[in-house]
Amino acid sequence: MVALDPIWTMLFTALFAATAFATARRPALCIVALVATVPFAAAHSILDTTVTLSKVALLGSIAGLLAHVPWKSALSARPVRTVLFAMSAVTLAVALTVAVAAYPAPAIRETLKWIEYTVLVAVVCVAYDRDPDDRLIVVTWAIVTLVVAAAAVLQYALGAPSGFVVNGVVVPRIAGPIEGPNQLAGYLEVSLAVLCAWYRREALLDVAIVAGLCALALTFSRAGIVAAAIGITTILIVRRGRQEGLAAPVAAGAVLGLAAIGVWMALTGVPGLLAAAPPMFSAGGVGYRPELWRAAIALWRRHPLLGTGAGNYELELGSVGLYGVRTHANSWYLQSLAEGGIVLFAATVAFAVTLLRTLAYKLREAAPWQVAAFAASLALIVHQFVDYLVFYPKVAAGWWILVGLGASALRRSLPRRS
Repeated sequence: MVALDPIWTMLFTALFAATAFATARRPALCIVALVATVPFAAAHSILDTTVTLSKVALLGSIAGLLAHVPWKSALSARPVRTVLFAMSAVTLAVALTVAVAAYPAPAIRETLKWIEYTVLVAVVCVAYDRDPDDRLIVVTWAIVTLVVAAAAVLQYALGAPSGFVVNGVVVPRIAGPIEGPNQLAGYLEVSLAVLCAWYRREALLDVAIVAGLCALALTFSRAGIVAAAIGITTILIVRRGRQEGLAAPVAAGAVLGLAAIGVWMALTGVPGLLAAAPPMFSAGGVGYRPELWRAAIALWRRHPLLGTGAGNYELELGSVGLYGVRTHANSWYLQSLAEGGIVLFAATVAFAVTLLRTLAYKLREAAPWQVAAFAASLALIVHQFVDYLVFYPKVAAGWWILVGLGASALRRSLPRRS
């Protein structure tokens, strides 16, 4: 991690000031700033924490929204209140593990992260309530998705951050500015849900959807591909008859992704790549999912009520026989069970169920933001049976922005007495 230096201090300060000023004038601009900064952390360390573009943009957004108080009407509506309560329950469950953690610092870090996530949803709800500029937000999301996808695909020429070996040949897995291939897949699940739910015949959306699907295929994240398919199929079903032409860019993106894999196979002479690829449970050089899942169960049995402490799973693997391995459980649910026991596991499952139930309200008649939030949430909730994505702000923050937009859009469709 690069230490915070004077130049970056000035840049972060300028971003804070610009976001605060822009938000005070047009609250929708803070959502634009948040969407634009999420994939590009530019993380710098200071003391025991990090400063990132998205954190600074969030602080600037809060400062700018102070000009638009009170926030009560935006946050007290039933769907918004329900989502925030469910997130607060997870935050509290994570915080409880600080008291039992052998390593308190990671538990405190995870608690602060969930506080940040909850605040992010609240900020988006307030900003959208004050300035619901759908077009501006969607165009920003499309441009950012296109940039992320292009940067990821470019790694086939410049070098990918990870890969696996087939018949002695390394198959690259792209990630772009996101942490890894599975994380990029999670990010694209959210972005593609937005673009598909808001689809209209327009070059920017067509290109962004095609690029996103192509990049998704080249991550070789099979769980991510399946989850994205679930999300997109959900949108096609729910918005049937209102998304004319969407099938074309979706099909083109899928075909282009498969064609890119085929061309790479032909050029490198790797036959039967998909059939020969490691099983979905392979986690590369940091252990295999079955052994990581067994370790999670073993740690939970030692500490059934409050777990081993948030952020402590990777530090406790040696105590259950996984020596030299330091990673996550590759499952949100087993991670929560191991690190927070029954309390955090129950809060996590309750949050997932509550979120889907809330966003499913009159879905066939819902606004695009609500449909996108439901589809992306369903995709990520399924995906995280075999991956732990909420740990990564570049994935989770995009999800929370969309959840805030979805809950706020639902709130606007309800009678005012709600």
